[in-house]
This record gives sequence, structure tokens and C-alpha cells, in this order.
Amino acid sequence: MGNTRKYTSEFKEESIKLAINTGNVKKTANNLGIPESTLSTWIKSKPGANVASKINKNSTKHIEISSILSEVKSLKKQLARSEQEKEILKKAMAYFAKDQV
Repeated sequence: MGNTRKYTSEFKEESIKLAINTGNVKKTANNLGIPESTLSTWIKSKPGANVASKINKNSTKHIEISSILSEVKSLKKQLARSEQEKEILKKAMAYFAKDQV
């Protein structure tokens, strides 16, 4: 019974992320060399565990969600850049219009 291993919080967090990203707790646990029940307990104890468990049950939905989230992030970056460009063009237009008057 004295064979209990201690894991760092970083290891736990990375393990949880990996399990959620792959959508397969069993395979992740085996790859990391930890018991599946241990990894499952970590996932359940993490805030938002209900979402994680639903994702693990249907990894194709997780992949779609991940894809959509990354696309949203990319589009937000593009929008921010376009807004900056628009502001620069407004300032340039005002500058050149001032010279013509």
C-alpha cells in the first residue's frame, strides 16, 4: 500500500489537457504510464469536468469544437488587424485631405 506516487501539479494539468485534446483517457493514461482511474479522477476534479467528460465520450465533437475555436481565434486576430488598418487609413485620409484644403 505504500506504493503511492506523487505527481506535480504541472504534470496533472498537462495530463488533463492531453486527455481532453486526444479525447481518449485510457490511451493517454497508458502513454503517460499512469492508471486510467487516476487520470479520470484528475479530470473530474478539474472545474468544467462535465464538459471534459462529454468531450471524452465523443471525440469527434471535441475535434470539431477545437477546430471552430481555433478558427474563431484566428478570425478575431484578423478583425483586430483590420480595425487597426482602418484607423490608420482614416488618419492618413484626414492628413491628405488637410493638405488639399
